[in-house]
Amino acid sequence: MKAYKIPEATVMRLSIYSRYLHQLIDDGVKSVSSDEIAHGVGVSSAQVRKDLAYFGEFGTRGVGYKVEVLYGHLMKILGLDRRWCAIIIGAGKLGSALALYQGFAARGFNVGAILDASPDKIGTKLGEIEVEPLEMMAQRIEEKNITIGIVTVPASAAQEVTDKLIESGVKAILNFSPRVLKVPGNVILRNVDLSVNLEVLSFNLNYLK
Repeated sequence: MKAYKIPEATVMRLSIYSRYLHQLIDDGVKSVSSDEIAHGVGVSSAQVRKDLAYFGEFGTRGVGYKVEVLYGHLMKILGLDRRWCAIIIGAGKLGSALALYQGFAARGFNVGAILDASPDKIGTKLGEIEVEPLEMMAQRIEEKNITIGIVTVPASAAQEVTDKLIESGVKAILNFSPRVLKVPGNVILRNVDLSVNLEVLSFNLNYLK
């Protein structure tokens, strides 16, 4: 099934379902119903069944789902049954925090390199990875088979860095810079703007009765 036929909101919920199922596995739970999944993650049971139905039939009517089996299916659907290697561009406060975040490795994402343009950052270490100059980008991407670029540079440098990542073979970009980036159609782009999320919260608070 082509990814573009699946609503993005569904993919995001699948990630949440998988995390909830992992919690159930840790708690020793063997089976779960769509109602229980829905209650656990805060959606309707109909939504759970609809999301899963895009990919097949995983449960048994009247019985529910085997937790470990469903978790395995979701990890494969999400592409988390393999490891992905990422490169972080920008070793400032945000880039450093992302480089040290243990949750990436737990979900199948390895940080293979961290690059920065500042002489003050180059040569320092974030965890076990040494920050290197931007000139090392193409070499590191090729030798470590990096497919994901994480951009945490200032807005003024974001597009140039993105262009270099794409030229070097990166197929997906996670953009933390406050700039709208342009990428070709064969490159996946996700924007993470924390201020936008705060503005969504403020919008909802403004109309909360």
